[in-house]
Amino acid sequence: MAVQDILKYSFKNIFSVSEVLFEKACTIDHSVQQNAYSIYWIKEGSGTYNIDFKKYTFNDNVLFFLSPGQVFTVDAEQIKTAYKLTFVKDFYCIQIHDTEVACNGILFNNIYETPFVKPCEKETKKLTFILESLIEEFQQNEAAQYDMLQAYLKQFIINAVRVKKENHVIKEDTETRLFKDFSLLVEQNFRKMHAVTDYANRLALSPKSITKHFQKLGATTPSQFIKNRILLEAKRLLIYTDKTVKEIAFELGFNDPAYFTRFFTKAISQSPLQFKKEY
Repeated sequence: MAVQDILKYSFKNIFSVSEVLFEKACTIDHSVQQNAYSIYWIKEGSGTYNIDFKKYTFNDNVLFFLSPGQVFTVDAEQIKTAYKLTFVKDFYCIQIHDTEVACNGILFNNIYETPFVKPCEKETKKLTFILESLIEEFQQNEAAQYDMLQAYLKQFIINAVRVKKENHVIKEDTETRLFKDFSLLVEQNFRKMHAVTDYANRLALSPKSITKHFQKLGATTPSQFIKNRILLEAKRLLIYTDKTVKEIAFELGFNDPAYFTRFFTKAISQSPLQFKKEY
């Protein structure tokens, strides 16, 4: 694979599109922890990816969405045609635009469900048109380019949300809204808030009420949900930083590193150091 096989278009290091067009399928080195929002579109290719230590297998024409901090590694792949869109919060903030685009918790920060979206032929044509328009805009040096690029990215994300909703039942009932609110609250506070009671107080509900809502959805318990998020972050820090177990424990809100080690070991049957060594 030659470097020139990958074309990259960039706007002030805050938004970029990479285009991969190979005559033969090959493997691309992109096993990294994400430091920005990324959209991968594998139009032709197959493979097995690990996203946050979970394995996913795909075959042709899939999109998947990664948020900052997520761990992405490649088990195996053969890619012929693919695109990668990368942007930072300063370019497009998914939280600010969530009321109109509604991608937060569906495409991005959706760490508890399958991250893949598979468009049909009609949807593929629409996404292709938007992407081609986006690349064409990168190649121009016209006024208001920032606004045009952001508008095309927004269109791409909106269409991806529609594809996701078309292919997956996304309920809008009370339980689902509460689950989303709870998960986003955990995402923002899991480093310092570990008790269900703390989140229940923020949501003006009782812990018992939240547990009942989770049971109706067939989800794990709220307490386990919080633990899973802490464990995921612990794994990320162990693998992708040089921080000690003690430093990680304090960063994740544990006053006693020994208690953090027991918490981690009980959950995955490995100590933090054993887990780090294995990877």
